[in-house]
Amino acid sequence: MALIKPFAALRPRPELAARLCQLPYDVMSSDEARRLAVGNPLSFLHVSKPEIDLPPATDAYAPEVYAKGSENFKRLLADGALRQDPQPCFYLYRQVMGRHTQVGLVAAASCQAYLDGLIKKHELTRPDKEDDRVRHIETLNSQTGPVFLVHRASKALDELVARQVANPPDIDFTADDGVRHTSWTVNPGLASGEGSVTSLIADIFAQLPALYIADGHHRCAAAARVYQKRNPALGSPFPPDESACFLSVIFPHNQVQILPYNRVVKDLNGLSPAQVLEKLADVFVIQPQSSAHPFGATTPARKHHIGLYLDGKWYALGFHPRFTATSNLAEGLDVTLLQNHVLDSILGITDPRTSKRINFVGGIRGAAELEKLVNSGDYACAFSLFPTSIEDLMAIADAGGTMPPKSTWFEPKLRDAMFCHLI
Repeated sequence: MALIKPFAALRPRPELAARLCQLPYDVMSSDEARRLAVGNPLSFLHVSKPEIDLPPATDAYAPEVYAKGSENFKRLLADGALRQDPQPCFYLYRQVMGRHTQVGLVAAASCQAYLDGLIKKHELTRPDKEDDRVRHIETLNSQTGPVFLVHRASKALDELVARQVANPPDIDFTADDGVRHTSWTVNPGLASGEGSVTSLIADIFAQLPALYIADGHHRCAAAARVYQKRNPALGSPFPPDESACFLSVIFPHNQVQILPYNRVVKDLNGLSPAQVLEKLADVFVIQPQSSAHPFGATTPARKHHIGLYLDGKWYALGFHPRFTATSNLAEGLDVTLLQNHVLDSILGITDPRTSKRINFVGGIRGAAELEKLVNSGDYACAFSLFPTSIEDLMAIADAGGTMPPKSTWFEPKLRDAMFCHLI
């Protein structure tokens, strides 16, 4: 089955891209979005988090919020800040964050392939979060936030991409956080006499057994629901209706960067710090740390090691081998082991997807953020994890397994409004 196709993207005018393009809606609170958008009427946060233009007490899921987002989106179109390309194309999107560089193909991916399990997920979704994205897509008649996909690296595709990015870019800017964002339209002409670049890319992807969702499970599931609603007769990978596709950026697996997704817990389930450490000794080899951070760094140095910040001190925790001896990849993940043997059995957090006693902190914020949250008194302890590998993610998805919520934090984040897909 065909997995992807070109599409006519809606893109920012190059000179406005730095002001328009913003971080995804789901990596910030409404208050943070308000602060980021102050004094910038072009900020795409007015579309992706439109509650910032309504009274602070407004329910973020109220009908007037989606209506406001549509109004703001139409204004950007009417003013020419966003413009649609005249014909379907593939695009390239490069991000540079410090020493890390990744280049992804921007394409319309098949909702039917997702429903058929050829675009594989590794996490469960929450119905309320899906409902939110469905309403956003339907109100705007557009997908404005891309799904971050991964494919197993292909030498042939790498060579095509390298030739394309040697050309002058369409858009090139460095955001306030220091991440550089660059995009190109793929030249559909001939590639060394082998045929058009567009057809070669499509052929390469048609031969791949699967694509993998790295980030954006709710956006993907919502797009599929809109597709099913608008196309009752399902089965074709690309019926004429553009809602049959979802906006995606697809990176080679060996280019992506995964940071840990750390945990902070609000209370110790009625236990004292000493009692917690006593119970943890049955699960881990525990070593108090004299340095500012566990293991002498901001994250553990290897798999099956976890940092604990408790009562003003860091501890290095190494799982006893009996807990890690499993052939089930999902059960052997550090996030799973932590959930089963600590968060659930000791701290009483049975469902981290719904519990109000736990929160998740992206590894980009570092160990200092964990210390700050615990030292503030809002949280009782924090756990710093080693990042989940992309190889484990793909293997679990191939096996039809699911990972615990908040298992991976991909950086850098794709910027909304670099590309939009009108449906």
